Amino acid sequence: MRAAHFVVLTLAVLALQGCLARAAVDVVTLPVKAASAGVDAATTSQSEADEKRGREIRKREERLGALERDYARQLERCGGGDDTACDKAQAIRAEMKALMPGVPVEPEG
Repeated sequence: MRAAHFVVLTLAVLALQGCLARAAVDVVTLPVKAASAGVDAATTSQSEADEKRGREIRKREERLGALERDYARQLERCGGGDDTACDKAQAIRAEMKALMPGVPVEPEG
């Protein structure tokens, strides 16, 4: 009976060695994995930064296009004698001027 217990105990120890070793490796490498994940989250790659800048430029261009359409409508109404439209056109033009430096100029040619 003792021999059977000894054989079972020996087999269990041999079988669990891999599990225990794997758990020990996981515990040891966990802080390194957590630190590297934190660094990855805190830094952005150049391509990510370029994509973000491209999205911001497209949003500014879209806003500028909408402002230009609104400005043209307000100028038309202003020409018809609507003083409120003239004030709105001036406000729109001021917003367009503020937005212009953030929109890159396309090269001609």
